[in-house]
Amino acid sequence: MTGLDSKCISKKRCIIYTILLFILAGIFEIGGGYLIWLWIRENKGMSFALLGAITLFLYGIIPTFQPSHFHRIYATYGGIFVVMSLLWGWVFDRIPPDTYDIIGCIVILVGVGIIYYWPREGEE
Repeated sequence: MTGLDSKCISKKRCIIYTILLFILAGIFEIGGGYLIWLWIRENKGMSFALLGAITLFLYGIIPTFQPSHFHRIYATYGGIFVVMSLLWGWVFDRIPPDTYDIIGCIVILVGVGIIYYWPREGEE
């Protein structure tokens, strides 16, 4: 754990803080990747590539503010990334998630909730 644990004064505040960081990281990673996608696949200008690269760089910084261990942060973020990717496709590409996407997202969110928030012996 780091000195950033002071952001988590209460359990409720800590959960809200970490969820917001996961969402912010998702927006930056998916957004940056989408800009690179548009640059290459849709022949957008070099400004898309540059903005995408900067956005992806910033994504790499955001998880460092999470008050946990690297492996749990990235495992949890992987699940959040899946859910946010489907939401991104719905909003920007107008492709709504189907029943199996939704079921998969529920399973993933339960899994990452256990990985990240389940109390462990010796950890506060």
